[in-house]
Amino acid sequence: MKILVGSLIAIVLVTGVSVHYAQSPGNGRQTIATEEDFRRAMKELSNWGRWGKDDELGAANLITPAKRKQAVALAKEGVSVSLAHDVMQEKAADAPNILERVLGNVNPTGTTDRYQYTGTYHGVSHSHLDSVDCHIMVEGKGYNGVSMEEIKAAGGCPKGSINALKDGVVTRAILFDATRLPGKATPQGWLEPGTAIHKEDLETLEKMERVKVSAGDVILLYTGRWKRRAALGPWPNATGFAGYHADVAYFIKERGVSFIGDDGPNDVSPSGLPPSIGIPLHQLALAAMGVSIFDNLDLERVVEQARRLNRYEFLFMASPLRIDKGTGSPLNPLAIF
Repeated sequence: MKILVGSLIAIVLVTGVSVHYAQSPGNGRQTIATEEDFRRAMKELSNWGRWGKDDELGAANLITPAKRKQAVALAKEGVSVSLAHDVMQEKAADAPNILERVLGNVNPTGTTDRYQYTGTYHGVSHSHLDSVDCHIMVEGKGYNGVSMEEIKAAGGCPKGSINALKDGVVTRAILFDATRLPGKATPQGWLEPGTAIHKEDLETLEKMERVKVSAGDVILLYTGRWKRRAALGPWPNATGFAGYHADVAYFIKERGVSFIGDDGPNDVSPSGLPPSIGIPLHQLALAAMGVSIFDNLDLERVVEQARRLNRYEFLFMASPLRIDKGTGSPLNPLAIF
């Protein structure tokens, strides 16, 4: 359905800035189905300048001291669960780059080992956090206008690098169990590659899980990626992944989400948009909105805990490595119930 820009306008006031969201006629749903829709959303949803021209945190600014204290209060059972997958040390169809672990000399007083990635930790296998700037750019510019020329000159990310988050991420997380959505999951309990989770799906899950996303939250999407991999084996990237549709960007902006993540590369693949767009939600979240992304988390154990407690909100903590000018970091986030 072709969108008639301006046919219906929703005005959302965020910290004094009017943001106009074009909607599809008839159903009032924000839609990103064409390249024109995507380009418009990049402008409409932009947070450039919202926290100042030198801002390096992006939507992480929405995690206030009060938000952190509220999140800490969610640690009622005292149960901690890792949200990372074991670091890949063997090559596979979905893991071309691995961690090489070399054991040093072993003697009666002990030993050491050396860790080295054969390539980047970015991609679809290693659990990691993208920096708000530099990793993803659109037309040569990342969040808040950092340019590729500046990155080259600095030999890394001059602003908004992963080191901007050196004090860690402490906030509330909402876990969206997409396998609960009618008609989405297989009988085995996972979403098949290419299954898209739209903005309205997240709104449906809010009602099903009795949660409401608010400013400063991390939202995490469970698709059963690792469960499927354990049952069927790894598959090539070209096969695709279940994940967020680009229209989730409207949900992120409306609710003031600070970080997103899922158990795959976040963007549904194929995306349903022209191939020239690439990974649309990564572009919208990182380059336009300054919303950092946790890729390839392992949510199998946390979804079991959430189902057992029937509680899909919890304290979330993550500490990236302190890497000056870094475009991201491998890490092991924690859910604490």
